[in-house]
Amino acid sequence: MKTYDIQERTFEFGRRIVKLHMFSTKQGGAGKILSPQLLRAGTSIGSNMEEADAGESKADFIHKCTIALKEARETLFWLRLFEAEEIVPKTRISDMIQECREIVAIITAIIRNSKSS
Repeated sequence: MKTYDIQERTFEFGRRIVKLHMFSTKQGGAGKILSPQLLRAGTSIGSNMEEADAGESKADFIHKCTIALKEARETLFWLRLFEAEEIVPKTRISDMIQECREIVAIITAIIRNSKSS
């Protein structure tokens, strides 16, 4: 498995969210209605991590990472809901849920380490 920095990892995750959005909107029903929420939250993680990387100060960096963490947690909610309600097949979404959990853990560690240093 290739190792990515967090910006690259969240970018690739965002790409997967876009593809899931396109798939779920074609399915109609609840997926079509809920999918824009998932799209906004899931793509916002990476954009906020990019902004954090260019933070003007340590406090700004932590603030942007905190926003990314909130978006990641929201994304995890939507992914779990999509799975539970079978909006998309479990085989298509279970690895994305795991990836999102890992992203939450990584960003949490980044924030914790930044606050303590």
